[in-house]
Amino acid sequence: MRKISALLIAILFSPLALATEFLEGVHYDIINQGKASKSSEIVEFFSFKCAACYRFEPLVDDLQKVLPANIKFKKNHVDFVGGVQVGAELTQIYAIINLLKVSEKMNPALFNAIHKQRKTFPALSDYKAFFVANGIDGDKFDKAANSFMVKTHVSKMQRNTKKRQITGVPTFVVNSKYKVNTKSITSAEMFEELMLYLANKQS
Repeated sequence: MRKISALLIAILFSPLALATEFLEGVHYDIINQGKASKSSEIVEFFSFKCAACYRFEPLVDDLQKVLPANIKFKKNHVDFVGGVQVGAELTQIYAIINLLKVSEKMNPALFNAIHKQRKTFPALSDYKAFFVANGIDGDKFDKAANSFMVKTHVSKMQRNTKKRQITGVPTFVVNSKYKVNTKSITSAEMFEELMLYLANKQS
């Protein structure tokens, strides 16, 4: 009995067990005093120009692989990073990526081009050339860039950014109620645990 009790105590007070004890004001903040959203969702506010977002991307990719089907993950590009023109262009580019359903290919490609290769895109035509170089049809890019759906998506992302009063990225908002303190994240495992904990938290 004593051996079993000692084992249980060791498990309860192990670093893994303590990692699941997430605290308001430490690991997350409440940004909406009302009820959490009925459906579970995680929204990442990010920018392709954000170096911290680039570093978080592998964690985000791994998180999406383990999320159950009832928890939706969305990305919302912000346009206040990199200057007014660059920010607006990249928000449009992200909307194009989504419309063409090429995020799996183009998100990492664009992140790497900006942060690893130090590539710049002076005009929309430079983005188009980059898409084409990555196997995306140029005509499809042009149609998407001028489409009503892309303009609508851009406006929606801008409204979401303003509504949630996002001033820095990456910012993760869960169930329209909880904002993650990314500075508290110490490992990929902790990141996943915290996201799942908040996504399942309804009060």
